[in-house]
Amino acid sequence: MYILGLSFYYHDGSAALIKDGVVIAAGEEERFSRRKHDPGYPEMAIQFCLDHEGITIDDVDYVVFYEKPFVKFERLMLTAFSTFPKSLKVFRESMLTWLQKKLWVKSMMLEKLGISKEKLLFADHHMSHAAAAFYCSPFDKAAVLTLDGAGEWTTSTMSVGDGTKIEMKTEMRFPHSVGLLYSAFTAYCGFEVNEGEYKLMGMAPYGEPKYTDRIYKMIKVGDDGSLWMDMKYFAYHWSATNSFTPAFEEVMQSPARDPKFEDKSLDPFYCDVAMSIQKVTEDIVLKMANHACKTAGSGNLCMAGGVALNSVANAKIIDACEHVENLYVPPAAGDDGCAVGAALWAYHHLLGKPRAGPLEHAYLGSEHSDAQVQDFLDKNDIAYEKFEDDEKFFDRVSDDMINGKVGGWFRGRFEWGPRALGSRSIIADSRSTEMKEIVNAKIKFREAFRPFAPSVTEEAADDFFVMPNQKDGEHWPARFMLYVVPVREDKKDVIPAITHVDGSGRLQTVMKKFNPDYHRMIERFGEKTGVPVVLNTSFNLKGEPIVETPAQAFNTFSRSEMDVLYLGNYVVDKAAKKIIDSTPFMLRHEGDRIVEMVS
Repeated sequence: MYILGLSFYYHDGSAALIKDGVVIAAGEEERFSRRKHDPGYPEMAIQFCLDHEGITIDDVDYVVFYEKPFVKFERLMLTAFSTFPKSLKVFRESMLTWLQKKLWVKSMMLEKLGISKEKLLFADHHMSHAAAAFYCSPFDKAAVLTLDGAGEWTTSTMSVGDGTKIEMKTEMRFPHSVGLLYSAFTAYCGFEVNEGEYKLMGMAPYGEPKYTDRIYKMIKVGDDGSLWMDMKYFAYHWSATNSFTPAFEEVMQSPARDPKFEDKSLDPFYCDVAMSIQKVTEDIVLKMANHACKTAGSGNLCMAGGVALNSVANAKIIDACEHVENLYVPPAAGDDGCAVGAALWAYHHLLGKPRAGPLEHAYLGSEHSDAQVQDFLDKNDIAYEKFEDDEKFFDRVSDDMINGKVGGWFRGRFEWGPRALGSRSIIADSRSTEMKEIVNAKIKFREAFRPFAPSVTEEAADDFFVMPNQKDGEHWPARFMLYVVPVREDKKDVIPAITHVDGSGRLQTVMKKFNPDYHRMIERFGEKTGVPVVLNTSFNLKGEPIVETPAQAFNTFSRSEMDVLYLGNYVVDKAAKKIIDSTPFMLRHEGDRIVEMVS
């Protein structure tokens, strides 16, 4: 049985295909459309999923949309009426969008897909999150937490997953939301909502939690993590442009930071604000997690929703929560992951079909063969060297890093979710004291305070990092880069490129079973240096999606100061032959052929 799950019309439009309960293909539309966080109908992602399996839409038994549009429309209408006339502008703008397309999503999907209405199903937004977390997990029974900005009315839920069923026990409703609280402080610190939350989390370690008392003047948190927000301080429920009111700034005793200065300053005050909201968020999440497992009568916890991407909080749950023993967070914990969740909800919860095992890796996207890579390089007269022997290739890559080169690594199927996990990665020597600054300034073109992730072989993780005391020992979030943990004291000076200012790292444990080539490359680097850890960041430039094709990889490589590009076992080295001059250029493509270079 094939089921296609879809998520779109908010942000991160995506599609996922399951076969007899197994996730076989999944991808975000942004990877194909090249529009960051593309919220549109995921036409190209759908086609990729079908092509990967060699089927057509006629072979699909059900298509499942990740939320219920009319319920969300009800929330928008009632919220706008209750806050009128302040909400006039946002009401007018949202009605234009909803009346033009969002209300008619059912008929639009039926027309575009060419399926009968009996095949089209709709899941609740937070049930899609819960299903992505529980059904992808290895647990037969678990507490399930979902936390995000908002779904239809719901902003967080606590459920119990048991076998093929998920029973929702409690929920929090809009406008009270952990995700929207964090986003309000994202905006206050000068970052873009739904994009800058990672920056806020990266900035937090530069500050102290000095202002938690000010935050708690605007909210109340129960022992179970339930959140109440005094809405006189917040504006996201009636404004299209503002997340908070002047009263918010009065409580914080300082005006919001101008977004234009976000790249230029680690202002101590806003660093302290960032750490303060991080600590408050952790307090809420840890209380929710502990209460959820206590209520469920299980030490297993599954989490999803945008807040579950807060890797700092995730790593503290195991050690800080009395009732939590094991944690699973899917690699695509945000709305993109709802495509998987919606499909699995229909298969297991609705149809009662048995579970097929956990989602053990995130390599679910498209891939490109050696023949396709070589065809691209030859067509565009790009100088390259091919290594027929894998071991000689891994030798070359490890030597390049030891010699201070930064490389673009393009190999295998791309990753499901926002993290680069060794298929579409930029890699470098973790031992270099200068490498963080080099990659941020010359390659990623982003803020200097942003940390980089370490990829470490699973076997060596405990030697370099202080891992949470997870009872089953699996450390599922670590394989998806969803833990921030302390670097061991005697290793901080050994791997400075990935050690953040507070001595932590957002690690990825690389498993030989699921990514043998990336694992072997890191292992070979370790054999030569004694450090089986490499710096890993996503293969993209600031403001762009992660690369999907060899042409996009070469484009990104050309426009940055990366030294070398690894397309499978093909190596393009700027030092070997002059490929570009000192001025970055844009490449225009027709298919996989570069047809123009524009300064």
